[in-house]
Amino acid sequence: MKEKIIILDSGSQVTRLIGRRLRELNVYCEIMPPHRMQKPDPSVKGVILAGSPCSVYDPQAPQIDFSLFKGIVPVLGICYGAQMLAYRFGGRVEPSPTREYGRALLSASGSSPLFDGIAFPTQVWMSHGDTITQLPEGAEAIASTESVKNAAFRIKGEDTYAVQFHPEVFHTTEGTAMLKNFAYGICGCSGDWTPDSFIESSVSSLRRQIGNDKVILGLSGGVDSTVAAVLLDKAVGHNLTCIFVNNGLLRKNEFSDVLASYRDMGLNVIGADASAAFLQALAGVSDPEAKRKIIGGLFVETFEKYASQIDGARYLAQGTIYPDVIESAGVPGASKIKSHHNVGGLPERMNLKVTEPLRMLFKDEVRRIGRLLGIRSELIDRHPFPGPSLAVRILGEVTEEKLAVLREADDIFIRSLRGFDCRDMDLASASDPCKKAETLYDAVWQAGVILLSVRSVGVMGDGRSYENAAALRAVVSADAMTADWARLPYEFLAKVSNEIINNVRGINRVVYDISSKPPATIEWE
Repeated sequence: MKEKIIILDSGSQVTRLIGRRLRELNVYCEIMPPHRMQKPDPSVKGVILAGSPCSVYDPQAPQIDFSLFKGIVPVLGICYGAQMLAYRFGGRVEPSPTREYGRALLSASGSSPLFDGIAFPTQVWMSHGDTITQLPEGAEAIASTESVKNAAFRIKGEDTYAVQFHPEVFHTTEGTAMLKNFAYGICGCSGDWTPDSFIESSVSSLRRQIGNDKVILGLSGGVDSTVAAVLLDKAVGHNLTCIFVNNGLLRKNEFSDVLASYRDMGLNVIGADASAAFLQALAGVSDPEAKRKIIGGLFVETFEKYASQIDGARYLAQGTIYPDVIESAGVPGASKIKSHHNVGGLPERMNLKVTEPLRMLFKDEVRRIGRLLGIRSELIDRHPFPGPSLAVRILGEVTEEKLAVLREADDIFIRSLRGFDCRDMDLASASDPCKKAETLYDAVWQAGVILLSVRSVGVMGDGRSYENAAALRAVVSADAMTADWARLPYEFLAKVSNEIINNVRGINRVVYDISSKPPATIEWE
């Protein structure tokens, strides 16, 4: 039975960072809302109570049944989790005189296994409006900051710990060490969760699940579906048929290039060119949400049409990854970021069983698995790309003419990012603790060009022009929950702007988006 740590998600948008940190420590974990928690079986080594946008006093605040696990397995409460521990067992939680956000220096009060090997004072990251003013009976403070007396505490006689800061975020400099102390030293985890073990166990599981039945998989050209396809091919071979739909909204030469790459990898793939149908359906549509619904619905119809031609198919495979599952789980009291058509699946009338081999993986783990499977870096290291493709990078109605203009500008930007050597530069920012990369493309999380719905006056040659403006967008991020705009070199931006204006008819002005997420999103629509 695979050992694991359960993370109870009460709606914090950084909960998944806890999971990522544990996975980086080779500790398997699962994230679930509190109402789905059950009495732990022997595989559960510990429970982490994550943060929440709620106060413990809010009527809609997620409720936690501590009787299931407290005193039975080790527990670590983080932020809201710490406050809920204090509040439910007789402590006092009150609004802070000033909201406590940002860096703080943590000092220890005596020794604690949670802080083994950590040199104090150490920097931590606070993010809360309430604070614990009185500990529950049987608890003792184990750390404090200048303004937070009970920054960390433990319950005597049991392995229950709590911290009011966030050890999972980059700004808590010893946060990973604290989580390692909890997982290894307190919970007794062995750290056997590795990409190699995942591949071996997944291939065996898929063979048992699918047997000799046939499987169909929709490929997008992205990392997730590509890795899912190669993993399934390793498990069931010729019984897998992949369908790669051309929605007419892909980047320059993407359909032909990616299709050729898939076939070179030995995958059994059908290229479904439905570009004309998508462009016809989008004619006259400007609303972003309407565009997304049209594209999603037509993709399902197209996929269903080609899938119905595959005799004997019993399974539908999807490239669903763990963030998709978490965001679709519906934590009470949390804001829903987005919905995912792949989590819900295709129409029931297809009568196919669903298999999702990457369902429990984060994006960085998917890439690690892909490299071990031998997938080429140009596919594994591709930036995330929106499901509706270039349709949400054209503000307003989508037309063939606009797509042609955007494709050329986008091609120049992406080629330039790939061609710029940045090994002597450091693009790391407050929201991106990335290592130095070889190229600007490697250094940023996601990049693209947005064709704006406004035109501007320009002077080109001896004449006056009145053409579209385009915005360059490049962000750095760890997992897209938050993102900072990439500090691209001025000389690089100048070169790209000049090349786009000189070579792409229809654009006479280029701007650079310096908005971070939040408050902006990565995409414009």
